[in-house]
Amino acid sequence: MCSPTFITTTIPYVNAAPHIGFALELVQADVSARYRRICGDDVCFQTGTDENAFKNVSSARERGVPVRSLVDENAARFRALADLLDVSIDRFVRTTSAAHHAAVTTLLAQLRREDLYRGGYEGLYCALCEDFYLRGDLVHGRCPDHGTPPIELAEENVFFRLSRYQDALRDLIATDRLRVIPEARKLEVLRFVERGLVDISISRDARRCEGWGVPFPADSSQVVYVWIDALINYLTEVGHQYWDAASATHVIGKNVWKFHAVYWPALLLSAELSLPKQIVVHGFLTNDGRKISKSAGDAVDPADYVRRVGVDGVRYFLLRHVRPFEDTDFSAERLEAAYQADLVHGIGNLVSRVTALCESARVDGLSASTLPAPGNYHEHLSAFRFDLALAEIWSEITALNQEVSATKPWDDVKNGCLTTARAKLLPIAERLGSIAYWLAPFLPSTSAAIRAQLSGAHISKSGPLFPRLR
Repeated sequence: MCSPTFITTTIPYVNAAPHIGFALELVQADVSARYRRICGDDVCFQTGTDENAFKNVSSARERGVPVRSLVDENAARFRALADLLDVSIDRFVRTTSAAHHAAVTTLLAQLRREDLYRGGYEGLYCALCEDFYLRGDLVHGRCPDHGTPPIELAEENVFFRLSRYQDALRDLIATDRLRVIPEARKLEVLRFVERGLVDISISRDARRCEGWGVPFPADSSQVVYVWIDALINYLTEVGHQYWDAASATHVIGKNVWKFHAVYWPALLLSAELSLPKQIVVHGFLTNDGRKISKSAGDAVDPADYVRRVGVDGVRYFLLRHVRPFEDTDFSAERLEAAYQADLVHGIGNLVSRVTALCESARVDGLSASTLPAPGNYHEHLSAFRFDLALAEIWSEITALNQEVSATKPWDDVKNGCLTTARAKLLPIAERLGSIAYWLAPFLPSTSAAIRAQLSGAHISKSGPLFPRLR
């Protein structure tokens, strides 16, 4: 039976162009969406851009351009990144849209009235995170994510009684009714909740934000706090009806689990809406152990890497050589080494050998049928272990290369024994077709190229899937 499935990424700030760190999240979510589609689910895959942050105002001021011009320019870049990486999104939400503003207003109106109150706030604020911190959360007096000292900030805001939902959240997460993946992150969230939740400010002074943001309903002195506004993007395009019917998976970075695993479900409980099924928390791409980021100044445009090794070359590295739940050092050298070893000399060489032999032996093209997935492919993808699922495929590639070498069909072709050659090559081609099928969620264009060579009246060889680097 077709199951409605909703898969999302976070929505990044658009104060600057996208970098390779967000590319990781996009392709992880894309594999999950493509995999659920081939399993028969009704999938809606959504991403977008977070455009109401005050840091966008600051960035626009520094560049001497209108804020609207800045967010339009960078939102287009993030949309282009999804296209560049062959990401199969169904919806792209911009939080400056009228539809999103309406969704925010609707959600806030559904919160229990007793969960909202007006109060004063004084605390330590990181402008890069757009988040308040307790002094005990700082590392040597600095933001734990950005390494910058927070500023003292005091203002009057609208508050949400997050403390009221402490027990409910603890039970939901502990029993996996709200599943946090991996287990280490689940335990981290539970420790945070059990330490005691405090009420949170969900608005900001409109004057400090220069009026940029979603106006807080019935209070012109406030705009909606950007992180609350951003979370509601998950309801903007799909609406409550689809949200309630669908099984939702949020793919997020490890620095934003507080908002997704604590604030967001509490807001949904207050509004009496369904909760997401699971929150998948990935690690960071790092440079010498330090998170790659725009603020650190080491954020390279993913297009530079695509130009070097192609779209599927980039996707392959991010999915096979990055541990999904841990931090992983990323460099052009590591990317190119994986490309040469695994793609050029691995699957690229196998496809070239098999299709050339099949073309010489006049092997008939294959039908659309496929063999079962290799090894524990399904189990690994259900656990969001993209690296291990690809390892299963590459084990099959190695085994198939060995079978070609052992059966030596080229001897039969050379000796004119084409019937014998075809008998050897057909099962090999069928296994190669199955590899291509199960590879589709990861490397969609490579999968399509292999299957094109294996279909038609006869199997035929084309140019190299992965050209050697110069």
